[in-house]
Amino acid sequence: MTKDYDFIIIGAGPAGMTAAVYASRAGMKTALLEAGAPGGKLLKTHKISNWPGIKEEPGSQLAMDMFEHSTSFGAVYEYGNVVEIRDGERKQVICEDGTVFTAPAVLVATGTKERLLNIPGEQEHIGKGISYCAVCDGAFFRDKETAVIGGGNSALEEAAYLTQFASKVYLVMRRDVFRAEKAVIDTVMSNPKIELFQNYIPLQVLDNEGRVGGLEISHTQSGETKVLPVSGIFPYIGADPVTGFLKNLPVLDEQGYMIVNSNMETSVPLLFGAGDVCQKELRQVVTAASDGAIAAQAAFRKL
Repeated sequence: MTKDYDFIIIGAGPAGMTAAVYASRAGMKTALLEAGAPGGKLLKTHKISNWPGIKEEPGSQLAMDMFEHSTSFGAVYEYGNVVEIRDGERKQVICEDGTVFTAPAVLVATGTKERLLNIPGEQEHIGKGISYCAVCDGAFFRDKETAVIGGGNSALEEAAYLTQFASKVYLVMRRDVFRAEKAVIDTVMSNPKIELFQNYIPLQVLDNEGRVGGLEISHTQSGETKVLPVSGIFPYIGADPVTGFLKNLPVLDEQGYMIVNSNMETSVPLLFGAGDVCQKELRQVVTAASDGAIAAQAAFRKL
């Protein structure tokens, strides 16, 4: 099956949804192509407090509002898992199920995917005590002890979120320096349910009848090991760009992020990138939305 559009947006996170608003308002026949639920990482964010005009709101609510807006000017929401993009006068966006979407202009806004710990016991316990989304699964650990791995904003925010349910949250950090905003650090440090383990790394996930039964950690300097008696583990140690389907095009850096200019253009004409998938310093909802608006306007002008 082949479907033809003027502009195809791959990824329905903040960048993609904003681009859909701008492109469809400009009169382009626009497809918003997504392999999962619309919203991107907003769906995994407990609260958003840095979106201008809204002091605080659940990430899922902002995602829903954005999605309704993104299709209100005629953009079509399509489902598909993209496996390849072929360049040409009309680019071909090929999906896993064989569906081919074509358009002269394509925007990639697929974001990033959380990194794995890559330690013994992790793979076997994904979905059995290991989760990469505290907002999604935190309620399953009511009155239980949990561990969050990481020292950035996401790790600290999710640790604070988990205290609504868990009896104890161990925050395990490789270093002794936070990579988070002061307001988030203050929230974590003042929470009596959170216990901090700095200069520790996870060694292995322990099993208890097919589910997580504990986490063994090691001090980075002394080598001392401890076992945390947790039922849930939430890793937040960074992310990698979702760009595997672009490997045949000269648009990626060594880490797999898209290389774009100030108009969000790549070296391939009429192929754009926006949001977390691009080389950039600040990855936030507001910067992703900005990228999406710029990309859609640039595509409209080029077409």
